Formats: sequence, C-alpha cells, structure tokens
Amino acid sequence: MLPQRYVITIGRSFGSGGRALGRAIAERLGISFYDKELLVKAAEKAGYNLEYFEKNDERAPSVVGGVIPFSMGFYPMSWIGNPGGGGSDSTYSAQCDLMHELAASEPCVIVGRSADYVLRDLPNVVNIFVHAPMEECVRRIMERGDVAKEQDARALAERTNKLRANFYNFYTDKRWGHAHSYHLCLDSSSLPIDELADFAIDFVRRKLNDAPSS
Repeated sequence: MLPQRYVITIGRSFGSGGRALGRAIAERLGISFYDKELLVKAAEKAGYNLEYFEKNDERAPSVVGGVIPFSMGFYPMSWIGNPGGGGSDSTYSAQCDLMHELAASEPCVIVGRSADYVLRDLPNVVNIFVHAPMEECVRRIMERGDVAKEQDARALAERTNKLRANFYNFYTDKRWGHAHSYHLCLDSSSLPIDELADFAIDFVRRKLNDAPSS
C-alpha cells in the first residue's frame, strides 16, 4: 500500500517520452501530474506572466556566462541576486517553493525541473530518468510534429538536452542523466509506454513499502 503522500519525479531526455510516461503513471495511480502545469502554478503564485516563466524554464542563469562551471552544484540563490529580480534564478526559486508545497499536500508526479534534487531531503520520493536511443527520440519528435526533418529533430534534441543538463548540473550536486543520480533509469524504446508505466509503478510500490511512513 502506498503512503498518503509521495512524489515520483521524472527526469527525461528530449523526445524519450518521459512526459507521456509520467502522465501514464499518474493516471494509473489516480494522482496529480505536473509538468508545464507546474510552470503555470508557479507563475501565478509568484506574480509573473507565463511567457516569462516559459522563457526561463529549465535554463541555468545566464549570469554565469561561462565563468562559473555548471558542475559546481551548489544552490546559487544567495549570490545570483534578489529572487524577485528576474531571470532563471527567480523562476527556479518559485518552482522549488511550489514543489515543496505539493509534496507536503498530495501524492503527485513531477516532470523535470530538478525535482529529484529539490525534494531530496523528503521521505517517499522516487526518482526516475527516462532515456532512449537518439533515433527513437528523433522519430518521436517528428511524429508529434515538433519539426518536419530528421536533421532538425536531432539538432533540437541535442540542443534541448544540453540546456536541461546545464540547468540540472548547475542547481544540483549530481549529473543529469547519470544513473547514480536516480533510483531507476528506463529506456523507453524497450517496452510500450503502458507497460513501462506498469513496471515503474511496481518499482515505486516496492520501494515505498520499505520507506518510512509519511
């Protein structure tokens, strides 16, 4: 039996189907799902417009400018500036606050935004990373209509993965996509999404049965 409150975080490479898997897991468990939804809620709570948040979503602060390496892995809010001053730092701060509120109030699935690191000190958090071979990601990207050409899909995947890695590596002391950063890593090309969701849910149930109660 699952605890009253728990969080499943989903990291994902672009085009791997991580969002689809997260949504399938949430639907099967009957719990809330947050991806862009998290962005909207954080924007409303912080008083920013959604366009501003989308511009800075999952992007490391531009103030770094290559001087400070992304791998330093400490929480940079104390030196980047006033959290209300704008930019990726204030976006991240607002999302962190919201993720903690959600974790304290309901079971849910959260996709991206370094949720695994943000919630690292809480019980009943299971961290999953979803990846796939590049050719599978390219196929998925084209099927959902992001771009029409294979070379454009590959370039989009590589660019987005780099942004996500920079964001994650900057704000955490872990490495984006590295197995040791997560409890479970899944190759989405190995099984249909529905079967992967069942597999992931079985893993979550087994892991949380051994975790302390909320």
